[in-house]
Amino acid sequence: MSVLIVGSIAYDSVASPEGSVERALGGSATYGGLSCRFLQQHMTGRETGLVGVVGNDFADEDRQILADAGLDLEGLETAEGETFRWEGAYHGAMAEAETKATYLNVFEHFQPSVPETWQQPNVVFCANLHPALQNSVLEQTTAGRLTMLDSMNLWITIAKPALLEVMQAVDLIIINDGEARMLSEDENLVRAMHALAEETNTRTLIVKRGEHGVLALHEGALLALPAVPTAHVVDPTGCGDTFAGALAAHLASGSGPLSLDELRTGLMMATVMASFTLEAFGTTALRGLEGPSFDQRMADYRSMLGL
Repeated sequence: MSVLIVGSIAYDSVASPEGSVERALGGSATYGGLSCRFLQQHMTGRETGLVGVVGNDFADEDRQILADAGLDLEGLETAEGETFRWEGAYHGAMAEAETKATYLNVFEHFQPSVPETWQQPNVVFCANLHPALQNSVLEQTTAGRLTMLDSMNLWITIAKPALLEVMQAVDLIIINDGEARMLSEDENLVRAMHALAEETNTRTLIVKRGEHGVLALHEGALLALPAVPTAHVVDPTGCGDTFAGALAAHLASGSGPLSLDELRTGLMMATVMASFTLEAFGTTALRGLEGPSFDQRMADYRSMLGL
């Protein structure tokens, strides 16, 4: 079934020990959308719609990348000005990016407008946005199966009450371990997750832990999965968005209440998808990914888990 993704489309300039890239196509909606479409085409053949904004500097070839992936761009607005830009660098183990500069540009005044044809998708995914904008998306849509959101530490710092409010309105929350601790003001991650799930009344809380994998709390049951071991890390930018897009694709293919087994499978697929993203700068690895490569890595991962 269909997935609606609302988030940023950006140009990223990134440096890591493996090199650098300038003005690479990025953004939460871009990574999430490409990841979602890959799994939909590979496994279910459904649709993904993007809602976002770009400037009039957005290159035709980058728009074509999104279109060629099969993304519905009816909700992609072009505004006067420049596209959102981010500049960052990774060092050492590359566990976290150092932000050098952020230029919101047209994204600063972005007000999501969901096309009528996308107001009833199976899954609504609000990627990293101000909580007020995520709430606006939820008010414009009715999800056939579930709603999900991602967030970041900035919104915890400057808009925590609004973030907690919109978290109460979705079925599934994705954050990282540092954000879970910030929100709950508890350094013990398991306690922090239980407290946050109770405060937001969410059924499913997923905490990304980078190279340490993922920890999920679903209706009181804990689920832990490791990351895919890799010796070649080039650019971790977008891994979390790739993860979320893949999970959305898997969940959109089901129906009825989400089960723990279904969630486990979705998290496995999302973990494997994210492992491809970090192997090249920007969206290069995602755009070049082919079905047999994904299937092999998925099989290897399942074998590693003893499944």
